[in-house]
Amino acid sequence: MPTTLEVKTPRFVTALPGPNAKRVLEQDAKFMSPSYTRDYPLVAKRGHGAIVEDVDGNAFLDFAAGIAVCSTGHCHPKVVAAIQKQAAELIHMSGTDFYYESMPQLAERLGRTMPGAESKKVFFTNSGTESTEGAIKLARYATKRDKMIAFFGCFHGRSMGALSLTASKATQRKGFGALLSGIEHIPYPYAYRCAHGHTAETCGEEILEQLEGQIFKRLFDPEDVAGIIIEPIQGEGGYVPAPKFFLQELQRICRQHGIMFIVDEVQSGMGRTGKWWASEHAGIEPDILCCAKGIASGMPLGAIIARESVMRWKPGSHGTTFGGNPVCIAAALATIELIESEYKENAHRMGDYLFGRMADWIKNFKIVGDVRGRGLMIGIEIVRDQRTKEQAADLRNAIVGLAFQKGLLVLGAGENTIRLSPPLVIDQEQADFAARTLEDCFREAEKKL
Repeated sequence: MPTTLEVKTPRFVTALPGPNAKRVLEQDAKFMSPSYTRDYPLVAKRGHGAIVEDVDGNAFLDFAAGIAVCSTGHCHPKVVAAIQKQAAELIHMSGTDFYYESMPQLAERLGRTMPGAESKKVFFTNSGTESTEGAIKLARYATKRDKMIAFFGCFHGRSMGALSLTASKATQRKGFGALLSGIEHIPYPYAYRCAHGHTAETCGEEILEQLEGQIFKRLFDPEDVAGIIIEPIQGEGGYVPAPKFFLQELQRICRQHGIMFIVDEVQSGMGRTGKWWASEHAGIEPDILCCAKGIASGMPLGAIIARESVMRWKPGSHGTTFGGNPVCIAAALATIELIESEYKENAHRMGDYLFGRMADWIKNFKIVGDVRGRGLMIGIEIVRDQRTKEQAADLRNAIVGLAFQKGLLVLGAGENTIRLSPPLVIDQEQADFAARTLEDCFREAEKKL
């Protein structure tokens, strides 16, 4: 009989949550900050590939991947070996004050993945939030301007500068007082809910007109704007892809006015959409790219990748104690090799398979309003009525909970969307299990209407 982690689909040995999980949940409630958000009582103990085992020995199929972090699956042997080898040699010296051989090696590899003929330079961080913070500073430094433009629905992090750009949920801002000044938000092109009836490829024309005809004329002179930051596929906002033309036009506007064009690929990057970066699907060349999450298969690492002509700040302008830690870099080098050699293509192949598998969901399930995304970054919007498109957050939450009880780990995004962001290692058997499980959950949820 296979051990729990040798199975490819869920297996239960206790009711959920099990006795050990209940003990941890009690400790958590007693000692942990209440600011954490948890959707269901999973207490993870170990993982392998796309399978996670809890403290009671129950096995789950992971279609969340630590919020799109565990790109090469849980504990990939090559990543684990790289971490162990580096940890036995050197754990820390601080890359701000000293040199690591591996830092420029990883920087060179990352630079090659970013579109554009110009050479790239890299600054390493510990997270996506820190990458956003650094991008704000770099844009200001490079342009000698101080205004920024972001989009409603976006999530760029929770530290004060990044939070100033974030416009996903009011609760993320409530209670923290004044944020960074000089930031304006404009609508994001959300085709399913486009007020002008555009398609997924044409939505956003009016937003661009608003940017040039209103924002630039009534609020910020474009010569005062340091950067415009956008997620090519909104993550927290509901897995909403921006149309190709919209990203292309946004780049044109930035180039025209000397504004830094910044793409946040923290959740959408590292091969998740079948390309290194989701923005590649639009053929654009950003000035600054923010990444993290899937870059090191679970180790805390992020990066700012920028054109060499942009990243010219002087020594001491920006720094970090832990960013670019040698153990994290070792994990990232192994991760990049695995994504390049097999998992980027697998994300493309399995993404196409899942979208084909879900092609009839809008027709077959009256609570499924939209299925969207690219590769293994898939959003399923849950509605109470397909005609009115009334958001059904309660049904979405019920489906997430039902999926957990059936052994499938998924998370919500936006007001009423289910996000699928599995490790890039999944195979067809696991994709089929996830699709069947969600179909069962939809049927049960529809009984609540």
